Amino acid sequence: MGFFDFLKMPDINTGVEQFHSTPNAVLLDVRTREEYAAGRIPGSKNIPLDQLRMTAQEVKNHETPLFVYCLSGARSRQAIPALQRMGYANLTNIGGINGYRGTVER
Repeated sequence: MGFFDFLKMPDINTGVEQFHSTPNAVLLDVRTREEYAAGRIPGSKNIPLDQLRMTAQEVKNHETPLFVYCLSGARSRQAIPALQRMGYANLTNIGGINGYRGTVER
């Protein structure tokens, strides 16, 4: 791994493909409710970053694969360690919806 590899953002399009091919996975959008309402990836659940504690109500099994995204990838990067502290073990930061090339639902 190179010095600047930590700056590389994941490819959300690849992440969404992985989500679709992973049984029982959850696509988790950690943007605000307003951002989510303005446009989201179909099939995603919205739990804003500042309300991540609510994840336990939505996703009871801590082994459930969670694919996490936001607008740019910064909040989803912050969400991963917070979710790990909550006991979730199968986490993937897929980056920001601003790079998404698929259908967005409103």
